[in-house]
Amino acid sequence: MSGRHALPSRLGGLYREIAKFGLVGISGFVINLAVFNVVRSLAQWPTVRASVLATACAIVGNYLGLRYFTYRDRGQDDRIGRQKELGLFLFFSAIGLVIENAVLYMTTYGFGWDSTLANNACKFLGIGIATLFRFWSYRTWVFRPGGPLPEKAAAVARGGPHAVRTPSAAPPEPVLNGSWQSS
Repeated sequence: MSGRHALPSRLGGLYREIAKFGLVGISGFVINLAVFNVVRSLAQWPTVRASVLATACAIVGNYLGLRYFTYRDRGQDDRIGRQKELGLFLFFSAIGLVIENAVLYMTTYGFGWDSTLANNACKFLGIGIATLFRFWSYRTWVFRPGGPLPEKAAAVARGGPHAVRTPSAAPPEPVLNGSWQSS
């Protein structure tokens, strides 16, 4: 696609992706806070331990939503591809879990803010920060568009860094047409 329609089309696709990611994220957010508050109040678990369990429950729901709703067109057809995708998803989700719960840990045990309101507000802040990281990492590494790699990227993936420096086609020679050329 070229011309003036390329940018709106790309932005439209990104907006749809963000909207779908947001819908899945809202469901994960509801799961996360619901499990967190139920475990904190009924089981009397410590704040961060309850938060880790709640985040783990949300991660399961988020994977299902992202795989089968947001990024269903970027499917992995083979079993090895799905296992790699799930492994990457869990790896980046674990980093997001650490980011989210580090905020809660610092505010609960560092600042001593251990009320229900403070816990929920700080959990909300941690989820927000971790969501930015997750969106970037899932989009970049986990749910990548399928299909063949572009020529230069495939060459780099095969270990050919020289392919990046060498253009695939020679640039056209300049044409010197003019009356100033000598015959």
